[in-house]
Amino acid sequence: MKNKKLSELFMALITHGAALVTLGVLSFLVIFIFVKGVPHLTPSLFSPSYNSKNVSLTPALVSTVLMTPMALVITTPLGVFAAIYLTEYAKRGSRWVTLVRVTTEALSGIPSIVYGLFGSLFFVLFMGWGYSVLAGVFTLSIMILPLIMRSSEEALKSVPDAYREGAFGLGAGKLRTVFKIVLPSAMPGILAGVILSTGRIVGETAALIYTAGTVAQIPSNPMQSARTLSVHMYALSTEGLHTNESYATAVVLLVVVILINMASAKISRRIGNQE
Repeated sequence: MKNKKLSELFMALITHGAALVTLGVLSFLVIFIFVKGVPHLTPSLFSPSYNSKNVSLTPALVSTVLMTPMALVITTPLGVFAAIYLTEYAKRGSRWVTLVRVTTEALSGIPSIVYGLFGSLFFVLFMGWGYSVLAGVFTLSIMILPLIMRSSEEALKSVPDAYREGAFGLGAGKLRTVFKIVLPSAMPGILAGVILSTGRIVGETAALIYTAGTVAQIPSNPMQSARTLSVHMYALSTEGLHTNESYATAVVLLVVVILINMASAKISRRIGNQE
């Protein structure tokens, strides 16, 4: 009995310690970025157009806001419907399903620069799109597809089979059961995957340098080159002439990610409360 209490106390100390260390590291990171960047958030940094003096982040901010929903619109239906097929229609435990899951997990772990090189070879060169928003969006879509697909699949699998059996017992067909019972119940988990994917899109750099390019302008059409906030921050930092402005861009990028996550979480809670 005494050993059991000691082991529980030991585990409690480890878990609380891990939580405190994680919170401390994250807090230090956020405070460091704000301290270094907020003093350099000048009005010129938000000028409508970019030049070598103001190094405005506005074109990059607009490009980020444009490219993020474009990638999500392409990827979210594909990932969710693929997850529905694997969970609801494919034979459970089949080799085909196992192969798809293993492949998806392997793709999730590939470094983003590999996706960038693929996008450069396929979309930029083979398809002839050049450095463009469209090439960047499709590369991002391929990159986040495994994440949305796996998170959606896990959300669908977490719905109890009793829901399905109850719907079948009341005479509902397969299609109605999936879209009226299972999918709404899994929606908070699916949205959580979309939130994670949104954060990855906004923070992505390597894949976009090789596909969307680094031109600091607001694109007038999808075939023009553009840079996102993360690429803008990377460019300013590597040039070595505007390090303070790169910290200020990091602050804006962090705020954008926080706002997107807060909005997505609110939507997720609202949908969950409606169930």
